[in-house]
Amino acid sequence: MNSQSTPLIEYLENLGYKVETNNHDSIIKNYNNTEDAVRSLYEGVGLRDISHSGIIELKGNDVLEFIHRVATNDVKNLAKEEIIDTIFTTEKGRIIDRTTLLNFDSHQLLISSAENKEKVASWISKYVITDDVKATITEGKYTIFELLGPQADSFVTLICGNVVNNIQPNTFRIVHTEGILFFVVKIKDDNGNIKFWTISDEENARRLTKYILENKGLFDFNFVGEDAYNSYRIEQGIPIAPFEINDEINPHEARLMHLVSSTKGCYIGQEVIARLETYDKVQKFLTGIEFLEQPLPESHFILQDDENKEAGIITSYVNSLKLKKFIGLGYVRKNFLENGTSLIAKDQFHRTIKVEIKSLPFKK
Repeated sequence: MNSQSTPLIEYLENLGYKVETNNHDSIIKNYNNTEDAVRSLYEGVGLRDISHSGIIELKGNDVLEFIHRVATNDVKNLAKEEIIDTIFTTEKGRIIDRTTLLNFDSHQLLISSAENKEKVASWISKYVITDDVKATITEGKYTIFELLGPQADSFVTLICGNVVNNIQPNTFRIVHTEGILFFVVKIKDDNGNIKFWTISDEENARRLTKYILENKGLFDFNFVGEDAYNSYRIEQGIPIAPFEINDEINPHEARLMHLVSSTKGCYIGQEVIARLETYDKVQKFLTGIEFLEQPLPESHFILQDDENKEAGIITSYVNSLKLKKFIGLGYVRKNFLENGTSLIAKDQFHRTIKVEIKSLPFKK
């Protein structure tokens, strides 16, 4: 299978940036300075190319009713130009993927992780019986840029004009500026921060890339590679597939219950998820972990207390570009979750190092 590229990737490759392949998708792990990119995420505006996400096109008269019936959130009355996050779960209440649903009226787009797009599409097809629903994984049809950081709102206004001021969080509008046609999506994330997506075809994405670079002005603007974003998302406590979001974890444990409707009735996995809460059966939760010693690369850690009792696992970790220390995310049993709790991390070679539990997001 050929790798999937995007106009932004091709443009930056021509400027000399190193393009790598991940799951047949072309990505750039690093730009000139990852620390500049992280600074833009916290103080300016950063641009990520997230076109390698799973982009599933949904068509048919029953799409919203169907997704409402099988996934966790209340999407039945999702209006045109509205978006909502929802989770697909197994019969056992485990996470298949976290997704974003956008209603274009004539069709819908479901944005999933790159790793789970086939799994999500297959899950939808499995439960479509007589419903008028057709799910198609698109390849190269859409380009999606993500703009995030405290200057994102002002920056997007510069690009799009005052139409941005009329866009409410979790909605989108079509924009036609300087001969460029695209959709701009305004999103409130789990931490209450506002970010934006632009969605367009390839040709308009090329024009938009050029226009952004020519008009960045005095903004603290940087492209954000995957390494810089990985540092940022762990600092912010953002779980992603396949590390923190997978079919061994339920929405309670991932702290994603705000994406689960408690009033809409049945969905796949609903009985298990409800029972976990009713009977207080949730044993572990996503949390932050600070390393007190430097971990070796490619290590896989389990967590223990000082009596060698199992306390949890570390799912991902990074040498934080902002905090200047090694931090991670993991699932830890609830009796060890107090901020500052000391634990032992043991790797696959039985080497041990000391860690501490930290609340999310991490604070400097």
